[in-house]
Amino acid sequence: MKALKEEVITLLQKLITIESFSKTEDKTADAILSFLQSKGVKANRMLNNVWAPNKHYDKNKPTVLLNSHHDTVKPNAHYTRNPFEPTIEDGKLFGLGSNDAGGPLVTLLASFLYFYNKPDLNFNLVYAATAEEEISGKNGVEILLPELGQIYFGIVGEPTKMDIAIAEKGLLVIDCVVNGIAGHAAREEGENAIYKALKDIEWFRTFEFPKKSETLGPVKMTVTIINAGTQHNIVPATCNFTVDIRTTDMYPNQDVLEIISQNVSCQINPRSTRLNSSSVSKDHPLLKAGISLGCKLYGSPTTSDQALMKFSTFKMGPGDSARSHTADEFIYIHEIEQGIERYIQLLNNFNASL
Repeated sequence: MKALKEEVITLLQKLITIESFSKTEDKTADAILSFLQSKGVKANRMLNNVWAPNKHYDKNKPTVLLNSHHDTVKPNAHYTRNPFEPTIEDGKLFGLGSNDAGGPLVTLLASFLYFYNKPDLNFNLVYAATAEEEISGKNGVEILLPELGQIYFGIVGEPTKMDIAIAEKGLLVIDCVVNGIAGHAAREEGENAIYKALKDIEWFRTFEFPKKSETLGPVKMTVTIINAGTQHNIVPATCNFTVDIRTTDMYPNQDVLEIISQNVSCQINPRSTRLNSSSVSKDHPLLKAGISLGCKLYGSPTTSDQALMKFSTFKMGPGDSARSHTADEFIYIHEIEQGIERYIQLLNNFNASL
């Protein structure tokens, strides 16, 4: 076990040295594929997604997906270190993507390798290191899932302090357009699109959806961008604004869109309705296995690749979400080591329950 922990930490250090912004993850995919093959694993690749089933995969057994992403955002402007130089100081591994989601990625990988050759599992494992998570791209886990067969449950590796996010909010972004009539500001001309937009903006600010989620609370809508006007003396004929909406398991994104359309007068253009909220029953055997380990349960306000999975999932991994996308990102070495042990305990408990 000690050697395996050291190997995946070394792999994480290698991944940090490789630029892997969303859509350009080919070299980190190369590294992950090569590592799996060096361990005797028959791994597969589709675009920049790498995956492998356990050695004794049996289509008659339920399959558990172990998934995390290997793309990163671009470095925060306030970095004081080289983001591509992995350094360990005071038990912290610094580097871009170390916490989000390199730590969960290699921790799940170590857990997969621990179980890979075991012939007596009551379930299958599939490990998937996927691309484009940071941009919710269509060439990441979404394009890969049809290749994996039927999935009974998915563990999505994100930094959660090894607590379990049993639900996460979905994401719906809409661009709104309000049309007026241009005119000279010095005269009583035109129809001001900004003034027309104010009524709808106020609705987004104050409306409360009647159903609230037990774990995620209310749907949250926030106007985040507004653009109008071309010069100081012309009444604007158009006002555009953007609304960031965090949906819950009480409302599919399409239902939220319909409620909005019934209450505002502006033109609404959703960027996508793909990223729905997700949740898992507390009676699910895999969740019960986590509860038996004393894992804390919570609802996550942030969206991950969970939103693209139609089967039961929860989000769990080493590291802290508060460090994601920050300058001088890091993960503690002990978080990775303890995370591997916790994943293995979780899957052993689940195996015993089947």
